[in-house]
Amino acid sequence: TECEKEPGSLLWVFVMVGNIVRGMGETPIMPLGISYLEDFAKTENSPFYLACLHTATVIGPFLGLLLASFCAELFVDIGSVGADEITITATDARWVGAWWLGILICALLNLLVGIPFWFLPKSLVKEGETNDPEETSEKSAAPLQENDKNETKQTMHYFVPDFIPFLKALLHNPVYMLFICITVLQFSAFDGMISFMPKYLEQQFGKSASDAIFLIGVYNLPVLCVGYFSGGLFMKKFKINIYQAANIAFWVSLLEYLLYFAAYWTVCDTSPVAGLTVSYQ
Repeated sequence: TECEKEPGSLLWVFVMVGNIVRGMGETPIMPLGISYLEDFAKTENSPFYLACLHTATVIGPFLGLLLASFCAELFVDIGSVGADEITITATDARWVGAWWLGILICALLNLLVGIPFWFLPKSLVKEGETNDPEETSEKSAAPLQENDKNETKQTMHYFVPDFIPFLKALLHNPVYMLFICITVLQFSAFDGMISFMPKYLEQQFGKSASDAIFLIGVYNLPVLCVGYFSGGLFMKKFKINIYQAANIAFWVSLLEYLLYFAAYWTVCDTSPVAGLTVSYQ
């Protein structure tokens, strides 16, 4: 009919490009930040600093979920539609929260937080060493000059032949590939919970989208922060080496999976849905 029109808006392209740019800016922080800590921290203090870094990466999503919970209580057209004109509540299935407001707030915060990174020095005195400024500058001058020479040589002509053998060696490393597979499985489970658990809470317990997002953040992420921080503190205090850390990670992960497996017996009754679980009559 003439009243039916296919959606032709291309605004989703701006959201996609924004997420691509955000990923390009956020991705280098973890590998480069870890290398920065490893280069200038003591060996016994490095696990604790890394634990603080990972704890901060969990605190961020926790605050983000709290912000999303707040934005979900606001109507999507806030500012252009008066409160007296809204005839539905946040628990209504037709309710759409102000999802764009959180993106604007986080974009501004990312811009402000990124400014101090410009003032980080290229080289630091390694923790525990007491070199004189002159000695430090002399030692750091040679690597910097060498890096400048290497950067001029790092063209695509030299990069591609070296990168492919290096990538091939990584793909044939069983320890590295096993770690990648485990990481993918863990993040798949976590992302699945983040994606589908709010909707389950809405349907099963009658919660609004705002309440479901808030519960996900409060019940899950603070525990991860405690685990990251206590694990790094434990490794620092008892000077755990790589082999011992792998053993600890294996047994703790096994216990975690057994506890998750026990969740199969905690099943709630399915809510009655007309036409699906019960008849319309």
